[in-house]
Amino acid sequence: MKKRIAVVLFNLGGPDKAESIRPFLFNFFMDKNIIRLPLPLRFMIATLIANKRSKNEAGSSYGFLGGGSPLLENTQAQADALQGVLAQRDDADYSVFVCMRYWHPMAEDVVRKVAAWNPDRIVLLPLYPQYSTTTTRSSLQEWNRFATQAKLDAPTSLVCCYPEARGFVNTSADNVRKAYEEALTVTQGKDLPMPRVLFSAHGLPEDVITDGDPYQAQCEQSARAIARATGIEGLDWTICYQSRVGPKKWIGPSTSDEIKRAALDKTPLVVYPHAFVNEHVETLVEIEIEYRHEADALGVPYFARVPTVSTDGGFIEDLAGLVVSHARQSGIQPAAGVRVCPLSSKRCCMSECSVITGGLQNEYAVA
Repeated sequence: MKKRIAVVLFNLGGPDKAESIRPFLFNFFMDKNIIRLPLPLRFMIATLIANKRSKNEAGSSYGFLGGGSPLLENTQAQADALQGVLAQRDDADYSVFVCMRYWHPMAEDVVRKVAAWNPDRIVLLPLYPQYSTTTTRSSLQEWNRFATQAKLDAPTSLVCCYPEARGFVNTSADNVRKAYEEALTVTQGKDLPMPRVLFSAHGLPEDVITDGDPYQAQCEQSARAIARATGIEGLDWTICYQSRVGPKKWIGPSTSDEIKRAALDKTPLVVYPHAFVNEHVETLVEIEIEYRHEADALGVPYFARVPTVSTDGGFIEDLAGLVVSHARQSGIQPAAGVRVCPLSSKRCCMSECSVITGGLQNEYAVA
């Protein structure tokens, strides 16, 4: 009899309607990986931010999208595409589930669905190519909390990161190359510099990185690999960070700063959100609308947003390969099979976890 392999796609989640924006934001800022303060203070801050941003910045941003986020729909499309690829295999029966961190479907419900399916093994696959304590670690903590409560003890494997995975890098490079060539065509004969590619990732407070989070290093790994894979000789590219919230100092340079630099240099811009694998408010609104408007206002001669890898065949095929390889093992491993974080990254999951056969029993299990 074929083994039953449950595949769980981790993603952030997003409000499905205007009324969901405030509770979604509250869930987000209540995460101790996001606001690293004791519970009473975290509750107070989460409440204040959720109330303010749901009426102002976030409310306006989601308003461009009809009041809600397309993230669940786009993630489900990826799940369906992955299910289709895995269904062609005859080595096991695979079933793909979507699990969101801050809005439905969340871990408590998805754990019950997976348990009801009664898998022989579970593969946890984050839709975050680069590992961070604020994304993959947080999702794993929540999964383990409810899996423990439900006594879901099937052997489990986590793909902790894939910043240089072939399908992700090559599909990204193809998309960047197409946008770059279009930029060349549009700006031809205008006596402008060659286009500059901005690899724009979601930012993090600087203290999260100095505390040992490997996210920034992995974002840089991805950017270098994608730039190299484009095959564009002498490509002008840089990495930058978007989506800053709050008064803390964040890692940089910011995407806004790079847009200002491009305006001074009169350089065409091609912006690729290389830390995202599907479209949502940060790509469709922050980059496509807000940063485009900023670039136009500053006089940037050309601005283009590169689409994410989404359901592109090469990316989905590569995810399927990760599922198959990880279904043969238990524990936490990156796509490469060996540690990819710098040794200075103390919060690398390969440094933090100890794996016990039969599930993921480590400090992540403590919510």
